[in-house]
Amino acid sequence: MLPVLIAAALVILALATQAGVRIVQHRFPAQGKAIEVTGAVLNVLDIGPKDAGGPPIVLIHGASSNLEAMRHPLGDRLAARHRVILIDRPGHGWSSASSEETSTPAAQGRMIEEALDRLGVGPVILVVHSWAGALGARMAIDYPQRIAGLVMLAPVAFPWSGGVGWYNELVTKPIIGPLLAYTITLPLGYFLTGRGARGVFAPQAMPDDFVGNSATPLLLRPREFLANARDLVRLKQAVIEQAPRYREISVPTVVIAGDVDKTVSTNIHSRPFAAAVPSARLIVLPGVGHMVQNAATDLVIDEIEALVVGAPHKAMAVK
Repeated sequence: MLPVLIAAALVILALATQAGVRIVQHRFPAQGKAIEVTGAVLNVLDIGPKDAGGPPIVLIHGASSNLEAMRHPLGDRLAARHRVILIDRPGHGWSSASSEETSTPAAQGRMIEEALDRLGVGPVILVVHSWAGALGARMAIDYPQRIAGLVMLAPVAFPWSGGVGWYNELVTKPIIGPLLAYTITLPLGYFLTGRGARGVFAPQAMPDDFVGNSATPLLLRPREFLANARDLVRLKQAVIEQAPRYREISVPTVVIAGDVDKTVSTNIHSRPFAAAVPSARLIVLPGVGHMVQNAATDLVIDEIEALVVGAPHKAMAVK
C-alpha cells in the first residue's frame, strides 16, 4: 500500500509541477530574441541606441538567475546612453537547456562569443556577476580581441573549500536528480525563493520587488534547476584549470566586491584575481555583501562607463 501511495504522491507532484511551469512561464515571458549557436539557442536582449559611441556593454548574470537580474539595477539605466546586450546563459531564463558539455565557463564563453559574432558587434565591455566571473575571465583569456574592458562583480575566480550545497550535488545524480526536479523542486521552491534571495543580499536588504522584477521563479522550472546545479557542481574544477592563466589577461579590468560577501568570499576570489591580472584594479566596498550591483549601482555604472569612454571602438555592420 505504501509504494502505491508514494507513486500517487509523485504523480500528483509531477502534474502540479507542470502546471506551475506553465504559470511561471506565462507570468515571465521571454524578453529578447533567440540566437542559434553551436550547442544551444541563446535568448538575447539588445537594448539602447545601436549607434551609441563606444563599444556595446554586455551584461552576464550569475547562478540561480537570468538576464533580468542584471537588467534592472544596471541594464535599463545604461541603455539610456549605450547599447546594452543582456544574455541568458545556457539553461537559464529563456536560453535552451544546457548539458554536461555546455555547463562550464569555457563552453558558455564560446557560445556567447558566437552569439556576439552573429549580432555583428565588435569589441565589448563585458560585465559579469558571481558565477559568471569565471566566464568573464575565461573569455578574456580565450577571446581577447572581443573584450575591450572587463568588469567583475563579486566574481568567482578561484577554487574554494567545501562544496556547492548538498541539494545541487544530489540533483546532478542520475535518476534521483530528475525525479526530484520534476516533482518537489517547484512546489517547495515557491515557498523558499524569497528567503534564499534575502540571504544573497545580506547584509543589505533585498528590494521588495526583487523576486518578481528578476523573474527568479523561472529557476524553479525543472530543466533550469538541473542546469543551474550542473553549472555549480562543475565550477570548482573549471576555475582550478583556468586560474593559472589569469596572468595572460591584458584587457582593462575592474573588480568590485563587498568586504562582507558571504556567498563568494572576496579574500578567496576578488583579491587574488586582482593581484594575478596585471591590468586589474580592485574596489572593495565596506559593509557590502554579494549583490554589489544593487548595493552600489551608481559606482558600478560609473566604472563601466569609464571603460566605455577609454576603450577603442571598432564598429561593425549589424547582421
